[in-house]
Amino acid sequence: MARRTYGSKAGADAGAGGGGAPAGGGHTALTAMLTAAMALSMLQLFLLGALGPRLTADLGVSPVLLGLTTTFGFGTAALLSPLGGRTVDRLGPRRTLVALALVASLALGLIALAPGAGLLLAAVALGGVPQALANPATNKAIVAAVPPAARPGVTGWKMSGVQLGAFAAGLPLAALTAAAGWRAALWTAAVLALGTALWTARLLPPDPPAAPRGRVVLVPRGHVAWLAGFSLFLGAGIASVNTYVSLFGDRRLGLGPTAAAALIAVLGVTGIAGRVGWSKAARPGRAEWLPALLAAGSVGAALLLLASTGAPWLVWVAVLVFGVFAVSGNAVSMVLVVQRAPTGRAGQDSALVAAGFFAGFAVGPPLFGLLAQSGRWQGGWLLVAAEFVLAAAVAGTWAVRDRRGGMGGGVIRPSARGAA
Repeated sequence: MARRTYGSKAGADAGAGGGGAPAGGGHTALTAMLTAAMALSMLQLFLLGALGPRLTADLGVSPVLLGLTTTFGFGTAALLSPLGGRTVDRLGPRRTLVALALVASLALGLIALAPGAGLLLAAVALGGVPQALANPATNKAIVAAVPPAARPGVTGWKMSGVQLGAFAAGLPLAALTAAAGWRAALWTAAVLALGTALWTARLLPPDPPAAPRGRVVLVPRGHVAWLAGFSLFLGAGIASVNTYVSLFGDRRLGLGPTAAAALIAVLGVTGIAGRVGWSKAARPGRAEWLPALLAAGSVGAALLLLASTGAPWLVWVAVLVFGVFAVSGNAVSMVLVVQRAPTGRAGQDSALVAAGFFAGFAVGPPLFGLLAQSGRWQGGWLLVAAEFVLAAAVAGTWAVRDRRGGMGGGVIRPSARGAA
């Protein structure tokens, strides 16, 4: 049987260079592949966080420089996201998802080769490319191939891939690090990324010819602007926890490198459950209120991390709460993007919201690192709590304005366009 091309039953983006259903029935294989792509896009962040104690020892990386690795990666992702969104809309999800996996493999391999901070930072910056492509490409595939009623569930599962990456970094790859060294763990991740590229190329049908070049939208408007602002503050707090909680557990709480890395694994497992559960609950009329709720719960996680300096066992409760609330916020914002994207804009809208998230990831860890460098961990967790408070304020304000119809032409609901 000949493989179908995108656009045969493309749904929302059929006429805009979008995608169609993959060959074969159902969405199980598609969901699994999208989940793997999301895991790869963020895997380097979690590996750097989980391996932080070893990197600081082996490469002479200071806590401030460890935070700068996140800045380099996500600063690149934030700058490239608007262009990445338009690229996905033009080229289609198959081409961009294969490219995502290949570049992720190269970046992980370069980190494994790094003799010091210079190549490490360059490799991490290269890893910003798959981060910029991940949400636009996966959301584009969902809008094109999945019926509207099933999209929140599929979006939640694919967004759980990010936390699957956290689990992989914090448990199996951390265990491999203990047995064979951190470079072996990174080479293993690079090979898995290469395998994902081959799987994606075989699973997805060919994209249509590239659409004509169009204007790249750099300034978000309407609901996209509000979600980008929410994502900025949420990302700043999340990135600080992802980058430093393992180092905090090792240096401040005395857990040791392996147990401290397991904090990332626990965060990953609870994040998977949170993202899938909250995404399924994010139905129109309810979804708009969830970002504020999740950000408010995240404040509690930050305060538990603060309290763990006096009661170390609380750090395990803190990462559980963090996974359920903070980590789920970005998944719900992507559900809202998918629900409201007009025809042909799923990629760009996803990219603009992701750019806000990545900008937060770039800014948050260096600020935290300055406090961690001087041993002021409590001040760091108070900073994270403040960032989550600001995220809750932005999301709550938007939800109220949206309910009152104050968003004007920025809101495009699924029923209004019959698309996303």
